[in-house]
Amino acid sequence: MAILIVVNDTRKWPLNIDGVDVIDARSYLTLPKFSDLRNIKLFNLCRSYRYQSVGYYVSLLAEARGHKPRPSVNVMQDLKSPAIVRGTSDELDDLIQRSLSRIQSEKFTLSIYFGRNLAKRYDRLSRQLYNQFESPLLRAQFARDRGKKWQMRSITTISANEIPASHHDFVTKVASEHFLGRGKRVRRKVAARFDLAILHNPNDAEAPSDPKALDRFIKAGETLNMSVDLIERDDYASLGEYDGLFIRETTFVNHHTFRFASRAANEGLVVIDDPVSIVRCTNKVYLAELMGRHKIATPKTLVVHRGNIDLVENELGFPCVLKKPDSAFSIGVVKAHEAAELKELLAQMLEQSDLVVAQEFLPTRFDWRIGVLDQKPLYACKYHMASNHWQIIRPDEEGAKRYGKVETLPVELAPRRAVALAVKAANLIGDGLYGVDVKESNGKFYVIEVNDNPSIESGEEDAVLREALYERVMSVFLSRIEQKKQGR
Repeated sequence: MAILIVVNDTRKWPLNIDGVDVIDARSYLTLPKFSDLRNIKLFNLCRSYRYQSVGYYVSLLAEARGHKPRPSVNVMQDLKSPAIVRGTSDELDDLIQRSLSRIQSEKFTLSIYFGRNLAKRYDRLSRQLYNQFESPLLRAQFARDRGKKWQMRSITTISANEIPASHHDFVTKVASEHFLGRGKRVRRKVAARFDLAILHNPNDAEAPSDPKALDRFIKAGETLNMSVDLIERDDYASLGEYDGLFIRETTFVNHHTFRFASRAANEGLVVIDDPVSIVRCTNKVYLAELMGRHKIATPKTLVVHRGNIDLVENELGFPCVLKKPDSAFSIGVVKAHEAAELKELLAQMLEQSDLVVAQEFLPTRFDWRIGVLDQKPLYACKYHMASNHWQIIRPDEEGAKRYGKVETLPVELAPRRAVALAVKAANLIGDGLYGVDVKESNGKFYVIEVNDNPSIESGEEDAVLREALYERVMSVFLSRIEQKKQGR
């Protein structure tokens, strides 16, 4: 994907950045050759973004041409909004106070160049402000209030000719790193057709894909002529530079993973997990209602609230399983063996959520996990229960976790009824990537839950398909990106 920097006058452009074309705004707006370009990342560094100015029209027409401008017209409007500036200051208050705690003066100016500042101690704050306002060159003004707390008073864009000469080398360096993928990995020499971001957290204890699996996704994408970058939470502002987003980090609604998914979907990226799937899969109350409405076989289920606690024992018996709506990785899923324990556990859960899911307990040695992608089965595993435990994960007293073994089979050798039931359940959620847990009891199959963001780890879910599994996932991204580019 080519990179364009647009300025008012190229003769006054002070930097020399390899691999980047710098053009004047008037040419970009008027010459047909720029209108016809495809796969462009555009950085608008004009002097002014005033409504209906040249700078304003550069971003406006760039959006119409599919050129992914930074800043966008929406960001231009946000920068003018005192309410948004105040809200951002409040949201980042802890970070602002920590970052500026050493400053003795009453006012402070922070220059932000592609999310960076000359002083490394301000990088975290610079990155967060860049994530919010997504303009290459920013200047934030801070002042102390009467209580001596720092407040952000304004944040504005600056043009390239406002960069002090003493900052030119630094800006050239950080701009080059930004355009080359923030220095995280070396780009391919041959230009790729599309760019894909994989959101991950290297510190995620329950990451859905291990580093080896992530590397295989990257290689599979590159065999399809897609450039694939690993990005992290602080790379929120870079989303608009990509054609697709693949989330390989544990997802929650009240979480940055959901913000990434929502932003990617709003900007027209192909995204897995999409925000609708995250909302639906991460809430077990929703899943219980959906499965019941569509008559998908599940263990006997009751949505519990303070008014129907007494029904649980009669309808489900003991033991029964209680689930917090947003439970994941067996955390927030407990078993009640008798009435007193049930009452105590429900009281604790209903303090955190007005609704809780209760299900009859179906003892099995393993759960089937059927991976579903693009509404078709992808892989089949047996997730065995942890030793001497009723779940696949068993926490010990020190907080460590023990896992049951994973046994992967060709989809064709898994029970046909289990696979068909899993696909039917997943397709009620959407057409993304899901892991459906299915129990087999007395010859019948029951859906336990549908998970977005399912595990794909090296040596486990990929044990049968190997590299082909990663290629199938990347092929879905490629096909959907091509369809979007063709306007279908």
